Amino acid sequence: MPTIADSADVASDARIGVDAKVWHLAQVREGAEIGDRCIIGRGAYVGSGVRMGADCKVQNYALVYEPATLADGVFIGPAAVLTNDTYPRAISPDGSIKSSADWEPVGVTIERGASIGARAVCVAPVTIGAWATVAAGAVVTKDVPPFALVAGVPARRIRWVGRAGVPLEQTDDGAWVCPSTGARFAERNGELHEVVE
Repeated sequence: MPTIADSADVASDARIGVDAKVWHLAQVREGAEIGDRCIIGRGAYVGSGVRMGADCKVQNYALVYEPATLADGVFIGPAAVLTNDTYPRAISPDGSIKSSADWEPVGVTIERGASIGARAVCVAPVTIGAWATVAAGAVVTKDVPPFALVAGVPARRIRWVGRAGVPLEQTDDGAWVCPSTGARFAERNGELHEVVE
């Protein structure tokens, strides 16, 4: 059974997974799917039809707009935003207020184990690769490769990280090693690949 705080606003057709927790003042909109053991923090927003895998954490006041897709084990930091409008306007060129029929939402895709730091903004449409980390306050406007650590405005890769989120260290032979887990990686054509021994 999920735990849903009395003050949370969860749509009747939203699917909330086993042992998931939706905390105070959070809103989960129509058709959203929250996976098993997910945690939706205080005041967080999960838009209509958002798909979230198992074991995700959406921290306090984060905004996950539809049609975002989060794989298993994704972390969304406090007050982070996943946008959904390429050309946002409140009104049309003729001055009339825009309705939902006047635009087509685009989503952010976040792959397994990736983390989005506090107050970071991911400007849709972008994909954040598996196990990548977006630093706090970064603004992501381009796809982020797996295992990349990106920071800045606009976000750029500054390091590689492993599954533990710790920056990798380069060895004398050009390989990359996680100081936390000992996992080894090889860099090819601007992408990092885990070496399976």
